[in-house]
Amino acid sequence: MGPILDLQRPSVTFILLSLALASIYWLRLLFRRPLFPKGSPVLVDEYPVVGAWSFFSRRIDFWRHGTAQSKTGRFSFYVGKLPVVSVSGVEGRKTFFESKELSFSEGYAVLFGNAPRFSVKNEDGVETSGVEGGFDTYFNRRITRLMKKGRFVRNLHLLVNDTRQALSQLAKAESNILDPFDDIYRIVYRLTVRTVACNDIADNPDLLSRSLKAFETIDASTTPSTVIFPWLPTPASVKRMVAGARLYRMVQNIVEARKSAGVRGEDALQFLVDQGDSIAQIISFVIGSLYAGVLNTGINAAWILVYLSTDSHWMDVVRQEVDAAIDKHRTNSAQSKGDILTSFALGDWETEFPNIDLCLRESIRFHLTGTAFRRNVSGKDMILGKEIIPKDAYLVYAVDDIHFDPEIYTDPQTWDPSRYLPHRAEDKKVQNGYLGWGTGRHPCHGMRFAKLETFIIIAFFVATFDFQLVDEQGYPKMAWPETDRNEHAAHKPRTPVRLKYTLKD
Repeated sequence: MGPILDLQRPSVTFILLSLALASIYWLRLLFRRPLFPKGSPVLVDEYPVVGAWSFFSRRIDFWRHGTAQSKTGRFSFYVGKLPVVSVSGVEGRKTFFESKELSFSEGYAVLFGNAPRFSVKNEDGVETSGVEGGFDTYFNRRITRLMKKGRFVRNLHLLVNDTRQALSQLAKAESNILDPFDDIYRIVYRLTVRTVACNDIADNPDLLSRSLKAFETIDASTTPSTVIFPWLPTPASVKRMVAGARLYRMVQNIVEARKSAGVRGEDALQFLVDQGDSIAQIISFVIGSLYAGVLNTGINAAWILVYLSTDSHWMDVVRQEVDAAIDKHRTNSAQSKGDILTSFALGDWETEFPNIDLCLRESIRFHLTGTAFRRNVSGKDMILGKEIIPKDAYLVYAVDDIHFDPEIYTDPQTWDPSRYLPHRAEDKKVQNGYLGWGTGRHPCHGMRFAKLETFIIIAFFVATFDFQLVDEQGYPKMAWPETDRNEHAAHKPRTPVRLKYTLKD
């Protein structure tokens, strides 16, 4: 039997050589990095192909390392083949948050995870596509409409009832120990779904649980490999696609059921349908809103309770504030605290709890970890100081550069809401000194809702329960767990904590 492949034949050798050269050429194209031009910030690199892996594994440590190597506080690096520049300091912060030549959406779409891309019509009726022209415009337009006062007033009783119902179930539970990063997080999730999605899911425990599982799968799908190799079908990207398909079918079934029954909903879903949005657009909007709302508010509301449980001064301050608001609105002695809080109008919720607002502000400062992202979309190199930011390059800004600057925030490692009181006003010392609600050209459109749901949850919880911090076995803990500054976003503590609670008289 002759050889299967005769390497002595010139034609076979030529074919193999051609394939090898073509493969090398294709791989060079696939992984070729654009060179940083002369005059760019100092290059801090790590590995071929993947680039600065520490940007994913130890982000804030990587930022400190890179900043220490630069005289200006700016440095360059690669994420895969993507050129990235880290900026810091007063000048870098001003450019990052205020320049019209830097795109918020293009930065987040690639470095934080793939954003939806589809065509929509702008206000002139012209079809635009891509992140900046399409989804970003679409999302901001829709969320601005949904955050108007009229919709808050219409749904306020539902948000209050959801919270009261959840705490009532806790009061009846056999165990008097809860995980705030699960129980409180789920309350926030339900309130957010009701506000940016639909009542059908918020009112159905099974749909609510399934949608939360799908959302958490999508959240966990952004990995270093999906950013560096977005074209590669990794297990994470496949899970993301499956979870997205499940949410798609869930919403599609609700829309079709409403149409067949001739029923209209009084919720965000109905509003989006009335605008002529496709199911794909609606799902993208809901996921984007949940990212902004649940991942931040859900974690920070839980952290506020943890901090209060270990800080007797602020616990007293918040309790007195809640009790004073209840006494102010009491109309008869037979009313329970829950009944009085339930009667609050929107204006009451937004004005009666300034100290809870301070606690939220400080918790956000503590847990807004990682970096913000932008992209140079000016079509040309930018000059920052005497250094070049290449065209099409990505920019990152480490939040700790300002939020944990001891020149701005006194003893920044201490949770201290009083730092925002008028006589101190540490967040007002410099321009863009506080990033928790957005700044510059990108303020947070959901700030009003985030504050509202936090005030509702904290006020009801404090009015209903006495509570203390304990470990998983129920033993008292005297201190809250430290935050891992290398986290990429607000995150549950690595060391589990619980709250032991008793129903107040």
